[in-house]
Amino acid sequence: MRAAITGGAGFLGSHLCELLLEKGWEVLCLDNLVTGSDSNIAHLLPHAKFRFARQDVSRYIEVPGPLDAVLHFASPASPPDYLKYPIQTLKVGALGTHNSLGLAMAKNARYLLASTSECYGDPQVSPQPESYWGHVNPVGPRGVYDESKRYAEAMTMAYHRYHGLDTHIVRIFNTYGPRMRLNDGRALPNFLYQALVGEPITVYGDGKQTRSFCYVSDLLAGIYKLLESNEHEPTNIGNPQEITILEFAERVRKLVGATTPIVFHPLPQDDPKQRCPDITKAKRILNWEPKVSLEEGLQRTYEYFREKLAQSTQAK
Repeated sequence: MRAAITGGAGFLGSHLCELLLEKGWEVLCLDNLVTGSDSNIAHLLPHAKFRFARQDVSRYIEVPGPLDAVLHFASPASPPDYLKYPIQTLKVGALGTHNSLGLAMAKNARYLLASTSECYGDPQVSPQPESYWGHVNPVGPRGVYDESKRYAEAMTMAYHRYHGLDTHIVRIFNTYGPRMRLNDGRALPNFLYQALVGEPITVYGDGKQTRSFCYVSDLLAGIYKLLESNEHEPTNIGNPQEITILEFAERVRKLVGATTPIVFHPLPQDDPKQRCPDITKAKRILNWEPKVSLEEGLQRTYEYFREKLAQSTQAK
């Protein structure tokens, strides 16, 4: 079995490359390294079944030889990234999805789109089921990411309905674990980085907004089951254990043993007040639910961040 993974040098993409290699697949990793990092896949380069190609998937994709699956994970994903690269974000959601679907069509391959809980916007329903159409501001600053993914879902379903392509759509909720960038702008890496270096921990708004954090190995297990399934409609994969951002910041501070204060900044425009997946569907059709507790996942991630920070300090 051979797979092409766009965005394969990113946080999730690199873990996905690793998982498929462990399952015996050949893996072609495609990434232009705008937000991904070659350090995420350096340990995979010697693997006989792994190959990396630097590729902007917003441009035509040509892959010699057969493919059994195309998994489209290329996109900036953290708010600072997609606000820094708004046009590229829209292009990879539109043109990148079109090109990767075309590749799957040409190879008669299965296709999996990495979509997002941001399709639900600032939700008026919680937890969010797949049947909820969302509450998104299309012209706000976050719209470049939210709408690129909503469009990508529409195009993926069109290819399934019109061309009969075997497609799958995963709506990914907040995920964390090793290989996140130390300061990528999302809550966990921000909190851990600030606590480790002794900076005040930044909480936006009053901290009462909620998130649900899924450890990366749990997410990947759900994604692989979805790829192997007969389900074509969007499917939520995430951890339904809801926690306020303020409580999360306190947990990180306690874990690290930090004494730095928590400081409050204004809430960014259109920032979701609640984010919690309804995973009833994933339980029913995939027999999947998360297994790693927040305590265990935080500990693993903390150890990774502590080591990375020590390495970067030594390098200086």
